[in-house]
Amino acid sequence: MEPRRIRAQRGTALRCKGWHQEVILRMLENNLENGERPEDLVIYMSAAKAARDWDSFDRIVQALKTLDNDETLIVQSGKPVARFRTHERAPRVLLANGNVLGRWAGDDAMFQLEQRGLTILPGMTAACWQYIGSQGIVQGTYQSFVGAAHQYFGGSLAGRVILTAGCGGMGGAQPLAGKMAGAATLVVDANPDALQRRADTGYLDTIAASLDDALARIQALAGAGEGGSVGLAGNAADLYEAMLARGFQPDIVTDQCMVDPYRGYVPSGSTPAQAARWIQEDPAAALAAAAATLLRHAGAILEFQRRGALAFEYGNTLRARAVEAGLPQAAELESFVTLFIRPLFCQGIGPFRWVAASGDPKDIEAVDAIIDETFDADHPIRHWIGMARRHIQFQGLPARIGWLGHGERSRLALRVNEAVASGRISAPIAFTRDHLDAGSVASPYRETEKMQDGSDAIADWPLLNAMLACSGGATLVAIHSNGNKSQSAGHTVIADGTPLAAERLAAVLDGDTGIGVTRYAEAGYEQALGVAEAAGLGVAGAGRQA
Repeated sequence: MEPRRIRAQRGTALRCKGWHQEVILRMLENNLENGERPEDLVIYMSAAKAARDWDSFDRIVQALKTLDNDETLIVQSGKPVARFRTHERAPRVLLANGNVLGRWAGDDAMFQLEQRGLTILPGMTAACWQYIGSQGIVQGTYQSFVGAAHQYFGGSLAGRVILTAGCGGMGGAQPLAGKMAGAATLVVDANPDALQRRADTGYLDTIAASLDDALARIQALAGAGEGGSVGLAGNAADLYEAMLARGFQPDIVTDQCMVDPYRGYVPSGSTPAQAARWIQEDPAAALAAAAATLLRHAGAILEFQRRGALAFEYGNTLRARAVEAGLPQAAELESFVTLFIRPLFCQGIGPFRWVAASGDPKDIEAVDAIIDETFDADHPIRHWIGMARRHIQFQGLPARIGWLGHGERSRLALRVNEAVASGRISAPIAFTRDHLDAGSVASPYRETEKMQDGSDAIADWPLLNAMLACSGGATLVAIHSNGNKSQSAGHTVIADGTPLAAERLAAVLDGDTGIGVTRYAEAGYEQALGVAEAAGLGVAGAGRQA
């Protein structure tokens, strides 16, 4: 049987009873159009799924098509389970994905629960149908590389080399982000198909034929002071050790491999397909081989650091897994959040996204123009959108990502809503964001690592974020957990040109960034305390001094 291929509907014809249901359906379809392994409903991370199985997917689609404008569909870990009469401003869809109680949330138990069809690994934007392709993480990666340039390399990465691994649905943003930041960027992946896909979509300039070829190309780019990217197929542990033996020394080393041995980390000597079979047939041996490879991989990164490279983890839990496998020195690596991103979170600045439900690129061009009209010429969003126009190809439904802060997201969204009402934009625009944001996640290995008040693991904040989004009138609200590593919340709110949409947009988007600023103000960050005070977010006595 031929694998199913899903493409998001384009145009202005509705299959559903309202635009809000139609937009959510198109977002779900767009996930699969951009997915890493769509025939298995896998969107990224080798395992993060949009629905539990194809029967569940079909039932979700049918439910969305028949859902009234005062009903809410309930989805439990990728399976539609109920619909309720609510009211027009209530969410049309509520999702809870991968939420498992603590003693069952470790890798082994989670894998078994997935195999039994009781839950799914949701990723971040995968199971709440908000994935927009590799573009979704490209600006965050760019912000990290630019932050490295300013803090460690005199403001420029020209002539500098970035070495990284992982070119899947999330890591595939790295070569383009490095190029946009001005660096010669070498990315390694055990899966040649992943590299080819990024090359086909403009995220990767070239794929090297060998290690010699890759190093020659990278050294030529660095010597010319040019930003560019080279992909190299192979196991990171093997190739990194070979680079060390040859004396190759990058300026920056990071990583976005899928390091979960159950769901995608490839042991040395295996192909991705062989690794997937091995974990099913002999999990103990497969896990041991993966751990041995990861030890070598992490050890090589530490050796590059010892030789002078700036090394940091990009939130894939490589450090924690290396420590568990017997390399305690891995804990000494810093996180991209603590190094470069936390000051932005304190201002509510994070990865805001907008998607053209029509599928017409002209609608995104209209939003680009509205950004130029709305924000000052020296605002970072203006610079970013200019680069995005030049470098980023649309994948699936046309979309953009741009980091905006408290009050800025609602300001843009309200202008866009007016443009939909006037016909300047042909159909509704969906606004969403990555879960990597100020108030939407608790993740001690990533976004909330080393909080100055010790609140790394407090999961109240994403839960409050989700409840506030429901109260504000988001069309879709999701609560996610990724095993015992993180808790997060996501939402989608839609500009359909109506006065009710304007109310929803203002309430949801200001609530989202506001709870983020509040989270950091409560942790005692001076910058967040100032933003909260200026915005009138606090209550008497709120906020603690660190």
